[in-house]
Amino acid sequence: MRKFLYILIVFFAVLLCSCESSSTTSQPSSVAQLSAFGFASNDSMPGLAAAVFTIEERLDTGLVWNKDSILYGTRLDSVVPRFVFAATPSATLLQLGDTSIRLTGYDTLDFNKKPIYLTIKSQDGKNTKVYEIRATVHTSDPDLYEWTNLCTGIYPTDDSEQRVVELNDDFVMIANNGFEYTVFSSADGASWSALGNPTGLPAGTKVRQIISDGTTLYYGQGNAIYTSTDALNWTANTVTDNVVTMLLYWNNIVWALVGSEDNYELATYEAGVLLRSGLQPDGEFPISDFATVTFLSPSERQRAMIIGGFAENGRSLNTQWHLEYSEHPIPIGSYRLEEFAIDRPEFTSLTGASVVFYNNQLLLFGGIDDQVRYLGRDIYVSNDEGLNWVKADSTKNRLPEAYQARQKQTAIVRDNYIYLFGGQDSRNTYSDVYKGHLNSIDW
Repeated sequence: MRKFLYILIVFFAVLLCSCESSSTTSQPSSVAQLSAFGFASNDSMPGLAAAVFTIEERLDTGLVWNKDSILYGTRLDSVVPRFVFAATPSATLLQLGDTSIRLTGYDTLDFNKKPIYLTIKSQDGKNTKVYEIRATVHTSDPDLYEWTNLCTGIYPTDDSEQRVVELNDDFVMIANNGFEYTVFSSADGASWSALGNPTGLPAGTKVRQIISDGTTLYYGQGNAIYTSTDALNWTANTVTDNVVTMLLYWNNIVWALVGSEDNYELATYEAGVLLRSGLQPDGEFPISDFATVTFLSPSERQRAMIIGGFAENGRSLNTQWHLEYSEHPIPIGSYRLEEFAIDRPEFTSLTGASVVFYNNQLLLFGGIDDQVRYLGRDIYVSNDEGLNWVKADSTKNRLPEAYQARQKQTAIVRDNYIYLFGGQDSRNTYSDVYKGHLNSIDW
């Protein structure tokens, strides 16, 4: 009986201790800290809730900011902010400009008012923390192309033929006015210097057929290919085939067209040796005033295009010759050459145009048809590797009014910018420079 009473007493003692400990209350938190910030979703502002904010804890005023700006056109005049705190605060105060608001969690506020400060007071009232909030919205339309006139004239224009290439990180223009050749150079496209008159080029050189691999320039005529590393001093290299024209630098190889109209063939020029490639056009192929462009296809194959131009018989072409390199088919490392017609409603043929690959699209500038009708300032776009072309949205992508309709301009893409150099129309030769940029290309 005594043993039973002893056990009973111990049981009640343990029970009392348990009840006593469970009745102990926690201490109020002394933490005043913001853990997360964002905006509630809003159907009329779809980009709002996607904004990601970073919180920087600093010794004085903390900083809340979004690294990637909120979509252009998103309104901040009626938003619901969402705050997450490290501990339940005793009070929170949001200052919007001259207005102070105690937060309820369901406030619709105007975040256009600056400055914006959030004050947090800890639960025990001992600590206070202030954060500055910066909500940044893109101020420019992401789909807008902005164009700038970098240079009104590289040289006093005359009835000259021009070509601009990239050479050793500079832009180099070679002009031929029928009496002499002159070389101009620029690092940025805005400021140009005359380098002098080149030597070693043959009589009748067509400067628009000069191509560059970045460090060396190439020009082909007859049984010679001429090279230069400075655009001024040219050296002739004798070859066995008749060089009709230089085509382009593509897939780390210099390409030329050799033979004659009845027996054209693409050839490669490497280490001073010209070799026929086995690629023979099965239709009319351009020998002058064609456009070329190179790019990597969505299937990650090296692609090149030769667009329009004049055939040897003088006919204006609407051809698109596609070059493709693939490591996969048998034999491994094979090239293919195919021709497609240009699908463009205004033009049945096209010469003197320029094409670039930009923003995963092909953009076509300038040119004329066989009736000498100019493309104007309209830009044509292809999203399917040149199979179809449509006019760009003129509200978003149109050349400036000062840019005259022309042909034979040079187009180059560098550092996410498009550069347009010179060109000519029926009355004038231009040596101006325009620089274009899609706002969102590097966002």
